[in-house]
Amino acid sequence: MGCKAMTAWINDHFSKKGAVIMEIRLACKTDIPGMIELLKQVGEVHHKIRPDLFRGGAQKYNEADLEELLQDELRPIFVGLEDGKLLGYCFCMIEEVKDNPVLRDVKSLYIDDLCVDETCRGKHVGSRLYDYVCDHAKQIGCCSVTLNVWCGNDSAMRFYESRGMKPRKIYMEAAL
Repeated sequence: MGCKAMTAWINDHFSKKGAVIMEIRLACKTDIPGMIELLKQVGEVHHKIRPDLFRGGAQKYNEADLEELLQDELRPIFVGLEDGKLLGYCFCMIEEVKDNPVLRDVKSLYIDDLCVDETCRGKHVGSRLYDYVCDHAKQIGCCSVTLNVWCGNDSAMRFYESRGMKPRKIYMEAAL
């Protein structure tokens, strides 16, 4: 899909002081440099929280990975832009359980990564991306939106809780 696909102007009830007027659409190849910059920001957040697990200065995907992801209809990436500047992204995965002997058939959208540029935080960019992704999930027949948050990422926990999310399961560890 091209850059124009699924474009939405989100400016009606978000024109409060401090909020930005933002276009949300599927990512395209020209967005890759901005996504890489945000991936570095996410990498640093994770490194600060868990330096025992995350390398400093690392990013989850490189340019080739992103080009491949952009072609995968089951892994949509949505971007928020203002005047062509990438303010945030949301990497998603469509997950479906079918014919499982234990689990019910279900289709859900997993948020692999949601990032807002550190210079734009507090301006409702994350809320608008999250709401847009939830609307997209409903439109394609998903019954839920899921994600993981690292313990210690308190601002992300507060954000997702403010959006109505609740813990589904807890992934635990014991250092040996």
